[in-house]
Amino acid sequence: MNISVVIPLLNEQESLTELHDWIAKVMQSNHFSYEIIFIDDGSTDDSWEIINQLSQKDQNVKGIRFLKNFGKSQALHAGFEKAQGNVVITMDADLQDNPDEIPELYSMIKDDGFDLVSGWKKVRYDSVISKNLPSKLFNWAARKTSGVKLHDFNCGLKAYHKNVVKNIDVNGEMHRYIPVLSKNAGFNKIGEKVVQHQARKYGETKFGINRFVHGFLDLITIWFLSRFGKRPMHLFGALGVIMFAIGFGFALYLGIDKLFLNPTGRLITQRPQFYIALVTMIIGTQFFVAGFLGEIILRTKQDKKRYLIKDELNLS
Repeated sequence: MNISVVIPLLNEQESLTELHDWIAKVMQSNHFSYEIIFIDDGSTDDSWEIINQLSQKDQNVKGIRFLKNFGKSQALHAGFEKAQGNVVITMDADLQDNPDEIPELYSMIKDDGFDLVSGWKKVRYDSVISKNLPSKLFNWAARKTSGVKLHDFNCGLKAYHKNVVKNIDVNGEMHRYIPVLSKNAGFNKIGEKVVQHQARKYGETKFGINRFVHGFLDLITIWFLSRFGKRPMHLFGALGVIMFAIGFGFALYLGIDKLFLNPTGRLITQRPQFYIALVTMIIGTQFFVAGFLGEIILRTKQDKKRYLIKDELNLS
């Protein structure tokens, strides 16, 4: 199979039929073998009924329905697990991503040898204050922190070689950082393509300004995990040793001063250096214990299913 199109969605009943017809037209005109996997992330409207109807008239349509809303990352993870195409295309269900971009994205993976190609919505039709400016700041911080030189991390329109989606773990809210996860997994040939952004045709956006706050917090998380996720003791142990050494140095100084240099001076407990020594040694010990516990948890953890599927369509 040439292409798997993975589409996570939440309450997008108005756009699904139009999106399906558009994708099918592009696939058929380019003679691609394909599948369209809709992942209903706990919709409360008629989205699943429409997906069911589409699957009955088109065997290329497949569906996954979550028991409740588990988030976009979990929806992508479920779609990636089921995808069978040599190239996997992700896009949003709100018709703001243009399916006409698919052939060129496919070519960049198959012919140009990219592991991942991310869309760049260079011209956007979103609110400048609530989306465009925060998005530019977010993308700048992501580039600086991760070293991945992309203009638009948040663009839902991306293309992947099948080896990428089968070997990365998209969890929590890390869908924004799939290029970073791919780089950390060793897939370094990451490209970018300017894509057409379209104004939302139906409904309202499901993301508010708070997604950028969460995005920055996730950026810190992925930075930490990429560097110390497999060796927490290297960070916490090092900090613990440094803090404990500082405290011990102050304690040693106070002891020598009281015993040999100034025995008749103030009591040790009346000197601020005593409390500095005490606090830093306690903090150092806590850091060291945190690193030790992190190592134990890392070696004993078991993978836990992050979402529950209620129904599937046309999936073996």
